[in-house]
Amino acid sequence: MNLLYAGFSDASIARRLGVGHRTVQRRVQRLMEQLGANGRVALGARAQELGLLRPTRPPNEPRGRPSQRTPSRNV
Repeated sequence: MNLLYAGFSDASIARRLGVGHRTVQRRVQRLMEQLGANGRVALGARAQELGLLRPTRPPNEPRGRPSQRTPSRNV
């Protein structure tokens, strides 16, 4: 769901997950039916409303635990 929401194509999602293109298409179609969405954009909006998406981290933030920065002292 997160890859779909991020704007990846079905083919890109299939490559990343190691499944077939048609498998992704069928799963997206099934999700649209289950969530009552009329298209991919509506599916993303509905998933967000339901809290089904993982929060994304800012692009420059390293993976893992966020670093704790100490405030600098101006002397």
